Amino acid sequence: MPEYCDVALPVPLDATFTYRVAATAPVVGGRVLVPFGQQRMAGVVVKLHDDKPAVKTKEVLEALDAAPLLDAASIELAEWIASYYLAPLGEVFRSMLPVMAEVRRIREYRITDLGHTELYKASELGSSRRSQRTAAEQDAEYAVLNHLSDREVARETALRSATGASRTLLSGMLRKRWIAWQDVSESREQRRVAKVVVLKQAEGKLNESQQTIVEALAASGGRLHLATLHGLEISPSLLKTLEKRGVVAIEEEPQDFHLTSMKARKRDYELNAEQQTAFEHVTSAALAEKFSVTLLYGVTGSGKTAVYLAAMQEVLAAGKSALMLVPEIGLTPAAAAHLYEIFGDEVAILHSGLTPGERAEQWRRIHAGGARIVVGTRSAVFAPVPELALIVVDEEHDSSYKQEETPRYHGRDVAVMRGKLAGAAVVLGSATPSLESFHNAHKEKYALLQLRERVEQRGLPGVELVDMKAEFAETGEDHLFSRKLTEEITACLARGEQAMILLNRRGYSAIVLCRSCGEKIECVNCAIALTHHKGANKLECHYCGYKRPVPKVCPKCASEHIYFLGSGSEKLEDMLQAAFPGARIGRMDRDTIRGRGDFERVLNQMHAGELDLLVGTQMIAKGHDVPGVTLVGVVGADFALGFPDFRAAERTFQLLTQVAGRAGRGETPGRVILQTFFPDHYAIQFAARHDYDGFFEKEIRYRGWMHYPPFSALANVLVRSDKLEQALRWAGMIGRWFEAKKVKGMRVLGPAAAPIVRLKRDYRYHFVLKSDSRKKLNDLLRAMLAHAVEQKVPRTNVIVDVDPLSLL
Repeated sequence: MPEYCDVALPVPLDATFTYRVAATAPVVGGRVLVPFGQQRMAGVVVKLHDDKPAVKTKEVLEALDAAPLLDAASIELAEWIASYYLAPLGEVFRSMLPVMAEVRRIREYRITDLGHTELYKASELGSSRRSQRTAAEQDAEYAVLNHLSDREVARETALRSATGASRTLLSGMLRKRWIAWQDVSESREQRRVAKVVVLKQAEGKLNESQQTIVEALAASGGRLHLATLHGLEISPSLLKTLEKRGVVAIEEEPQDFHLTSMKARKRDYELNAEQQTAFEHVTSAALAEKFSVTLLYGVTGSGKTAVYLAAMQEVLAAGKSALMLVPEIGLTPAAAAHLYEIFGDEVAILHSGLTPGERAEQWRRIHAGGARIVVGTRSAVFAPVPELALIVVDEEHDSSYKQEETPRYHGRDVAVMRGKLAGAAVVLGSATPSLESFHNAHKEKYALLQLRERVEQRGLPGVELVDMKAEFAETGEDHLFSRKLTEEITACLARGEQAMILLNRRGYSAIVLCRSCGEKIECVNCAIALTHHKGANKLECHYCGYKRPVPKVCPKCASEHIYFLGSGSEKLEDMLQAAFPGARIGRMDRDTIRGRGDFERVLNQMHAGELDLLVGTQMIAKGHDVPGVTLVGVVGADFALGFPDFRAAERTFQLLTQVAGRAGRGETPGRVILQTFFPDHYAIQFAARHDYDGFFEKEIRYRGWMHYPPFSALANVLVRSDKLEQALRWAGMIGRWFEAKKVKGMRVLGPAAAPIVRLKRDYRYHFVLKSDSRKKLNDLLRAMLAHAVEQKVPRTNVIVDVDPLSLL
């Protein structure tokens, strides 16, 4: 057995760490528990060797896996992500392996000599010391010291439970060196369940209850959960008798995570000519057992999902596996039920609604070959699917595929690389493809399939633009919705039809300010205005979550003239309720959709005809198919055109086209009323005509002139600190380094204050880098990070975002 192993740990350091192998037997691609500083951490073994390091090494505490969790292709994918996105390898593995949740974090505390001294002084001096700090804080500290003085160590949960101490209080006592801690984290066993197993056929006569047990076991294939038998109201003594006779045995095994016991059922899809062509191409590519990428561009309502599912059925029938990625908001329980109806036990669902334990159990089930169809959100791209033949990325343009924390990978691009490493076919589908994907199709890097018609020959909805500048000029009043939209909603309700109204902003009012002094009430942690939420009577920051009550007077000048400016989806709901008092109105935004069942509940109400109007943010634009919706009103979606972001026009076009596509998906034709202050903007004009090709031709020329993606590689380097002077000093130092390292074909813009200069208490300055060569960009960024480390800038304070979707 090799003497040493290299381990990638989930820490913000671009290195692996060498440990000595003792009694344990680690495997490459498996996890180990190792000491790291004062902590114990789970990491992934990337190499076994006998090369003795020059420094003293610590021993591996425990090998958590007897067999690899990650195969060679998965490790290669992780190394590619770490290299491409300049992320520490250990943090990439943490994203790939939800089974990291199987390590139980445990801290033990003990009292130090200084702590004993402080406790003695307190008992001698009594209450005379209370003037130094608040009595409550002092009492809490002495309660901790008293508790620890009676025992050698105490676990954090027990200590906090016994004394009421907060983590902040314990941190303060650690800084004073009154107490010390050590990490005694340990592997968490998989949840286990008891099962009854048939050992042999029963001999002799059985009574009625025993016969019930035997029949239940036979019907379930000879294995059944013990809890299921208890549910049949069978006496435990009867089961014990069968166990003594050797007919059954009770065994413990890791808990399966099956959400259903349904079997896969072949479903015949009635495909039109365009769908059939797409289906044949995708199926042929998937069964060819070689890498390919296909862009499936189909208008809203053209039946892309039917093509995906039909192809996945063929893959399953051929003994292969398929993986389908969907945007976060598209994965509803209703969609999951549809998949279970088709694929039964062969399907596994991975999404953020699962607990860490549930995600780990699903992951293990997939790894063991228990599910060959996997559907999930961004992180499902790492699912350990065996015999992978097809990867589908639905709504491939959606920004939720980009992770906004380390590792900052894009799920779509990782899916393409995974397909390449696995020799699988990759299908990217959208009604509004990203410019990068459509450009690749035009350059024949990707195959292009098109669905130009809606299913059942339904027409695309007609779009009417309403110029809100002209509306104000004619009415002399600033209304949230126009006369035309009011008229159309009235007619829609009179016909007994449904409507969706989009306002892509949460809350009631966007800004709260003082009319006397002009003070804008901002977040204490961020340089952003607080949003008024009328229902909760709070002002809230949508970036860090800070909340405060609505002030009665101005915090700066004490004036009572507080002014609420702007509108959000909550206000839109109120105004529609006032304008249409008989209408049943629902709202869909981050304030109303919080739990697992909220999303499904609202959509079920729409499908059942229990709602007449649904208002909301971009959530309502994401792939919903509600046949009763014949009218879509867009109240506010064009303010994004004013953002300092080169993708602003693309995002606006995509949002408008997607939400317009919710109308007319049943037998009744649809209609869209699009209110805008920029009726002549090309993104608005092309969206009104459902003309993606026209928009692409216009936007791609602009990108070429300005050397933006897809014509260049782009990166955003963000320098942050909770101290303004430090952020400025670090940004200046990195800026001077960039100036000295000029590279031909590369342009560095900055440093400049980030559009949101303070976020979550950090001051932020950034650089935007454009390069004609991705390799040159990657090399320069890697050298910059090394220089920053040399200059003692913490790795977590310099964020590198490769292929950023937002520069805010």
